[in-house]
Amino acid sequence: MNPFSMGTSLRDMIRAIRACKTAAEERAVVRKECASIRDAINENDPDYRHRNIAKLMFIHMLGYPTHFGQMECLKLIASPGFPEKRIGYLGLMLLLDERQEVLMLVTNSLKQDLNHTNQYIVGLALCALGNICSAEMARDLAPEVERLMQFRDPNIRKKAALCSIRIIKKVPDLAENFVNPAASLLREKHHGVLISGVQLCTELCKVNSDALEYFRKKCTEGVVKTLKDLANSPYAPEYDIAGITDPFLHIRLVKLLRVLGEGDADASDSMNDILAQVATKTESNKVAGNAILYECVQTIMSIEDNGGLRVLAINILGKFLSNRDNNIRYVALNMLMKAVIVDAQAVQRHRATILECVKDADASIRKRALDLVYVLVNESNVKPLTKELIDYLEVSDQDFKGDLTAKICSIVAKFSPEKIWYIDQMLKVLSEAGNFVKDETWHAFIVVISNASELQGYTVRALYKAIQTSTGQESFVRVAVWCIGEYGEMLVNNIGMLDIEDPITVTESDAVDVVETTIKCHSLDLTTKAMALVALLKLSSRFPSCSERIKEIIIQYKGNFVLELQQRSLEFNSIIAKHQNIRSALVERMPVLDEATFVGRRAGSLTDTASTPARPSVNLPNGVSKPSASPLVDLLDLSSDDAPAPSSSGSDILQDLLGVDLSPASQQSGAGHAPKSGTDALLDLLSIGSPTAQSSPSTIDMLSSSMNGKTPVSPLDDLSSLSLSARATSNAGAAPVMDLLDGFASNPPKHEDKGPEYPSITAHESSSLRMTFSFSKQPENPQTTVIQATFTNLSSNAYTDFVFQAAVPKFLQLHLEPASGNTLPASGNGSITQSMRVTNSQHGKKSLVMRLRIAYKVDGQAKLEEGQISNFPRGL
Repeated sequence: MNPFSMGTSLRDMIRAIRACKTAAEERAVVRKECASIRDAINENDPDYRHRNIAKLMFIHMLGYPTHFGQMECLKLIASPGFPEKRIGYLGLMLLLDERQEVLMLVTNSLKQDLNHTNQYIVGLALCALGNICSAEMARDLAPEVERLMQFRDPNIRKKAALCSIRIIKKVPDLAENFVNPAASLLREKHHGVLISGVQLCTELCKVNSDALEYFRKKCTEGVVKTLKDLANSPYAPEYDIAGITDPFLHIRLVKLLRVLGEGDADASDSMNDILAQVATKTESNKVAGNAILYECVQTIMSIEDNGGLRVLAINILGKFLSNRDNNIRYVALNMLMKAVIVDAQAVQRHRATILECVKDADASIRKRALDLVYVLVNESNVKPLTKELIDYLEVSDQDFKGDLTAKICSIVAKFSPEKIWYIDQMLKVLSEAGNFVKDETWHAFIVVISNASELQGYTVRALYKAIQTSTGQESFVRVAVWCIGEYGEMLVNNIGMLDIEDPITVTESDAVDVVETTIKCHSLDLTTKAMALVALLKLSSRFPSCSERIKEIIIQYKGNFVLELQQRSLEFNSIIAKHQNIRSALVERMPVLDEATFVGRRAGSLTDTASTPARPSVNLPNGVSKPSASPLVDLLDLSSDDAPAPSSSGSDILQDLLGVDLSPASQQSGAGHAPKSGTDALLDLLSIGSPTAQSSPSTIDMLSSSMNGKTPVSPLDDLSSLSLSARATSNAGAAPVMDLLDGFASNPPKHEDKGPEYPSITAHESSSLRMTFSFSKQPENPQTTVIQATFTNLSSNAYTDFVFQAAVPKFLQLHLEPASGNTLPASGNGSITQSMRVTNSQHGKKSLVMRLRIAYKVDGQAKLEEGQISNFPRGL
């Protein structure tokens, strides 16, 4: 006999498949078996039909196609015998789903079986209907299912209730038909029927508001009584699990109370006592008890306010945190994240336990606990919590240090009570985990130092002492080198001593040693070494006795393979050797930086690749490209993805180079400093302050290609051969044109007509973000409109990775300029601006219209806002 004939039993087929050693052998066995089943189907042999369907179900579970046997299932369902119907319904639930058109043919058989005299056949039909019921079948068979909810057998009532859940999900309009039958099930004594009825009532409340109000008024007291009887019931061996009577029914009843009590004070009051009883009397040393307690806590936190119950619920979660089971602790941390919004003071009592979870061996618990600690921090507890986190930072895993460092820096910046405390904590973080600190963070730290004039001496001395042992932390070394270059004389002369510190003995040579060690360290990157060269240039003026030694250090890099270091070496050496008369002015201290506009702004990073002689275009954000604006771009190779592309104005070039907004609008005059002009912007390239003040912005043409008709000079020639001119425009008239090294000349300004004025509009506004447009036009080009977009953050959280994108119809051409930054401060404390140029080929015929998309991140979570702008002023 052929082992793969239609008479092969299911057991023999399973043995044959299990005996296969390769996937190819298994496929061969399955193909032969499927062929024999097709032959049997073609012969319409009823004796082997149920056996063939059983084989098909096993083949289906192996992942092979079995659609050719679907009609055989329907034939088995139509058979009069129970064994055939059982296999037929089982095959129907496995081989078909509600999307199959064949399912329409089984509706009549289901209706007949729901009215069958054999209760077991009725049960089969209810199970099948509850699993694969479609909307059409639900409408046709809902009356039969509703009738069976009053059937004499409890198993049928239970299955009818479960089937009803599927029906009301598919057709919510039928929910009102099941309200009264479901309410009657809540009075059942049989636990199986009762738990099905409770689940049905819960689903009815979710899909139908009228049903929710009905159950609140008519059934809340009954559900409370049922839960109380269950909690106080004596030992019942058929329902007992770990000493608790039917925990599954416990959980379902508590969930139903949550739905009934949410948003209703009367219903909440009626269930307070039983919830308190369940929360206090349920044992928490077993999994079943913890499951009930967790659902009870969720219900207490969801129903209307009851301070005592909520404190009890949060205390239960605190006990969960002490459990050895990681799953229970993670669930507790998740629940506490929701509870802290409702009652932060109660959660604060468990702060010590939460901090211990930050040090847990499980990575998921550590991360979740850290998020919770971040939410718990406020002005009153920021110091002890930060101390605990920084202490743990020293021993934490490398994989966790990134998240931990980011949270600590955010906490310190947000809740710092005083600047000296902020400086102390940032020094600890930078010295311990400086490699994990983002650029925006240490940039902001430098801005705070520049604004705290009374703490600059304290900071540079603390950095000097710490750098002796923390030279491997990149961000820390950058801050230390910058401060030593700026405030080196304070370090040597112990200027600005505070009562809490002791004098230290540091010579000028010691300060130079620190910077020299930095620049010779092979593990530090190009940006750090470039900052060290700038610091040496500044120290050459501050420490005249070390000027020759500094010159020798700098000249060592004149032949360096990295063009950036080579260029700086040549230029700085030329300043030290040939331009003593202007060196002190060149290396004056940086002006006070505006914290509001600078904090969080990402500085442009230098690349360590050699520049090319010419570059046709520079990539800009938002996928826009523009021609290379200046030879300085190619000279410094600022085309990396990390650095913004420079524009044609000198101040923007320097902004891209240093990551500092040098525009007059964004600079604030500090103590003894006037707002900086475009001429002064060049001096800021080397951290220079100019004694003269300009009253209007100006533009710098960098690295002029010729001087008075002479041959163009190389960028690496002597610095004195570079001509840097400034052209300023103001309402008062012409401003002088300054050659940095050769004095002053005059150059008449160009008066520009800005064209007609248009009112500003609010282009987009949501609960968290506002975008305004201001417009300008040139009379000679009426088709082109220059739009200045200003973005303001209306929420209490800072936005990072901010990107604005826009799209216009074909008759418009859009050109986006780089944005002023990618971090938007919270609560309107700063803004991001971005210019765009729109050319309307149908000017005068069609108005401007624009689609926009704004993407940003809040606490690491990506957000997206979209919209359309059609309220542009007429005439654009």
